[in-house]
Amino acid sequence: MESIFVAEPVISLAISIRKQADRDKLSKALNRFSKEDPTFHVRTDEESGETLIAGMGELHLDVYVERLKREYKLEIDVGAPQVTYRESPGKETAFDHKHKKQTGGSGQYAHVIGKMIPLPEDAPNEYEFENSVKGGRIPTEYIPSCDKGFQSARGKGPLAGFEIVRVKMHLEDGTYHAVDSSDLAFQICSRDAFIETFKRSNPVLLEPIVKVEVEAPVEFQGSIVGDLSGRRGLILGTENKQNFTLVSAEVPLANMFGYATDVRSATQGKGTFSMEFAKYKQCPRDVQERVIEERKKFFAEKK
Repeated sequence: MESIFVAEPVISLAISIRKQADRDKLSKALNRFSKEDPTFHVRTDEESGETLIAGMGELHLDVYVERLKREYKLEIDVGAPQVTYRESPGKETAFDHKHKKQTGGSGQYAHVIGKMIPLPEDAPNEYEFENSVKGGRIPTEYIPSCDKGFQSARGKGPLAGFEIVRVKMHLEDGTYHAVDSSDLAFQICSRDAFIETFKRSNPVLLEPIVKVEVEAPVEFQGSIVGDLSGRRGLILGTENKQNFTLVSAEVPLANMFGYATDVRSATQGKGTFSMEFAKYKQCPRDVQERVIEERKKFFAEKK
């Protein structure tokens, strides 16, 4: 049978319990939800120690928060929803990075040369690695170490602390030392090369875009289209069926918080909508600057 498509979560919430005695009960509940629903993710933030739940939308997470309260009788505090952005290189950038460390005994030495290449929006993979090192300039056993080092740097980008995607690392050349080179040395060298090169690549922030379909009586079509456009939405089309209109649009997820209440108000309670993740798209410059500033404040408060 064809495998099920499982989309990546695009929104997260920080949750905390008021009674420490309920920690095991919370862990049990979250494990059960993760097994039931592959689009529901749980992780612990390394810096703040907070428990983060992630899913496909505001309503999706609201349902699980209510289940924690009703089914498991947990008293929990919920933080503000956080949109999961992504980071990506803005242009092709060459790297030539050397890692050299001399201690008392044998030291560490690794040297990698190549290019960081942005991948297109429709690329099948978020990360690719290409090796074209010739003549044993880097021994074969260290090539996977370079790949591992590059990938280890992707988890948290220097721009705003989000995962780095749509990037191809092309390893072209390098040098090694017969005594001081090792798996670890090439991993460290590649990781540092990735971070340093990414900062020089005019990095951009990618925001999650959702496909929204709103169905309401025809007389409300103008206000629905106007509201979605005001949320930086791109109207894909409208279709009238008898006395109802179906409006399709692509809108940044960050601008869709509280939409359920707004669409009811705008349509006198007669409108309904559905929302699903569509793609990641580059943020406008002003949005990128605002998000980066907010993230800096967030990390500063956590220290």
